[in-house]
Amino acid sequence: MKTWLRLIVLIFMSTALCAGQVKPNSPTEVAIRAGKVLDVRTGTYASDQIVWIEGDRIKAIGNAAEMTGKLPPDTKIIDLSQSTVLPGLIDCHTHLTMTPRDSGPAGLHLSYPRQALTGARNARVTLEAGFTTVRNVGASGYSDIALRDAIKAGDVPGPRMLVSGPPLSITGGHGDENFLAPQFDWSSDGVADGVDGVTKKVRENIKYGADVIKFMATGGVLSEGDNPALAQYSPEEMKAIVDTAHGLGRKVAAHAHGAGGIKYAVLAGVDSIEHGSYINDEDIALMKERGTYLVPTVYLEDWLIENVQLLGLTPNMIEKAKLVLPIAQQNLSHAFKSGVKVAFGTDAAVYPHGLNAHEFGKMVEMGMSPLQAIQAATLNASDLIGWADRVGTLEPRKFADIIAVQGDPLTNVRVLENVQFVMKGGEVVKTQ
Repeated sequence: MKTWLRLIVLIFMSTALCAGQVKPNSPTEVAIRAGKVLDVRTGTYASDQIVWIEGDRIKAIGNAAEMTGKLPPDTKIIDLSQSTVLPGLIDCHTHLTMTPRDSGPAGLHLSYPRQALTGARNARVTLEAGFTTVRNVGASGYSDIALRDAIKAGDVPGPRMLVSGPPLSITGGHGDENFLAPQFDWSSDGVADGVDGVTKKVRENIKYGADVIKFMATGGVLSEGDNPALAQYSPEEMKAIVDTAHGLGRKVAAHAHGAGGIKYAVLAGVDSIEHGSYINDEDIALMKERGTYLVPTVYLEDWLIENVQLLGLTPNMIEKAKLVLPIAQQNLSHAFKSGVKVAFGTDAAVYPHGLNAHEFGKMVEMGMSPLQAIQAATLNASDLIGWADRVGTLEPRKFADIIAVQGDPLTNVRVLENVQFVMKGGEVVKTQ
């Protein structure tokens, strides 16, 4: 018996010693040697730079000749001396747990667990495309919360996520499920009506882990039987949503196509207007006055029109897409040129995940400069989501979320469609 006790003690001691050992050749710090680093605040480049990374944060950035002597001898060097280096990109409007073919009645066949597993695939693809942070604004069954937590735990690869859970919708509106016959007596899990109803639903979403609140201020395009041009919630309901969310420390995103719904949402105090298809001069003036962000989601308009017959949409949804999307391009271009604050968002899931960076080219085509488009996905996006202290720029003490491309994105923003290197939190995710 004593022999067995001694053996157990020796095993435990050996395990403890092994656990405490550090591999002698394992570098504790990493340095990226960058050909050019883009300062997204000023739109200027610094050449031949070292980005010194300690753990998951940037420790310092400076000229390679000056920095090299300061690095510890075991620092791992990543050579990006032929590349342009930028902060990891931020997409403020994604639906990682959905795909383009879920938009029509086919989505009824998907369970919440299946949607979460779909999200795991889409999270990896999105991260590899250079988007190291996303705001997921709408998912059924709190599947986006499960995905966020799995990424945090290291179970699956993916971007940093802020998530909304089920978006709030009126009964029968955009966000409800209108494909089922009355005998099924079923509504989507975000449906809430009246001031008391929406107040309770906001609290419920936060109870189950929502970082941000999303609500449908107007009808939508890819939904059955509602009108994108018309407001859904009343001004009183919208104010109750915003006041409840803000009171509990959450920002609010409003899906809004119609001009009236945009106006009501801005007056209610939302932090961002998503889509903004029918935005007019009154809306623009209100948004500029109150500092409300526009998240325009413009590339989907081209992709959807080209592929609308392939997605299993209903005739009503196809008709709305053909009506609304060309109008949206004109109005949003006017909004860009009028100086509304813009944060980058794609609505990825309406088109395939991983194509998020195609949004940049469309934004520039519609009147933004390449730098403005990049700022929308870095500086502005980090401000909108409330994470300006940790992402959006390459600065000491911020997360080491870094991408690299070949070429000059300030000359040709479309080079961002082919990101060749991705690092998230000091860990290399992709390299070519």
